[in-house]
Amino acid sequence: MDTETQKIKTLIVDDEPLARLTLSNLLREDPEVLIVGECGSGTEALKFIRQQTPDLLFLDIQMPGMNGFEVLARLEPGSIPAIVFVTAFDQYALQAFEVHALDYLLKPFTDKRFKETLRQAKSHLELKEINRLSQSLLALLKDHAGMETARPERKSHLTRFMIRLGGRVIFINTSDVDWITADNYYVKLHVGGKTHLLRVSMNELEEKLDPKKFLRIHRSTIINFDRVKELHQNPNGEYIVVLKNGTELKLSRSRRERLEALLMNGNDD
Repeated sequence: MDTETQKIKTLIVDDEPLARLTLSNLLREDPEVLIVGECGSGTEALKFIRQQTPDLLFLDIQMPGMNGFEVLARLEPGSIPAIVFVTAFDQYALQAFEVHALDYLLKPFTDKRFKETLRQAKSHLELKEINRLSQSLLALLKDHAGMETARPERKSHLTRFMIRLGGRVIFINTSDVDWITADNYYVKLHVGGKTHLLRVSMNELEEKLDPKKFLRIHRSTIINFDRVKELHQNPNGEYIVVLKNGTELKLSRSRRERLEALLMNGNDD
């Protein structure tokens, strides 16, 4: 008998390549798991699941185009695999997963937390609990749809960050952040003279921040507009954003017009 057919067929869905790499590296350590695919969008994932019917799905929620909830809502109930949500949602949103007894990984997660979650997912599969999980998932989607319908605005802008420091959690107001830079699997928040790491993609973070307060000036840099002192051009033609604390940050040409418009018009609503 082919031992490959006995393994847990697992699909990874996340729009960030580094996030997919993290999950695939961890999953490959388990001999009972077979990674059958990786998808970078909801549309791609929906097609793959319908064709390949994986046993287990690691699913990012916030993806451009079609998010994780929308993917699941388009699947037939009988074709929904066991699911581990991988998300940067805050604790309030995570309560929904806990109420419906669904597994999730909160970014940033440790290797230990990952292994515990995978073990739980494998247990569900071994006990043939997919039908129960599917019912829980459908209830979650119904609750989520109800909340979205009740709110005229899809979501409010992020007002504070939740940072894990060892065994404690601290909260940082977005207004206190000077600028943000990409740092491999993380983003780095620059707050006064301190820095804090947050495991979330730049694209995901940009969508959450108020565009009237924060501006992405480069592929790897977001600034708090209130911290901008001036804009100048180097002898080599590069534009530089100077913050009030003296920090100089490169401005990409494609984003220059947006910043110049904000500088001329001010930061009015």
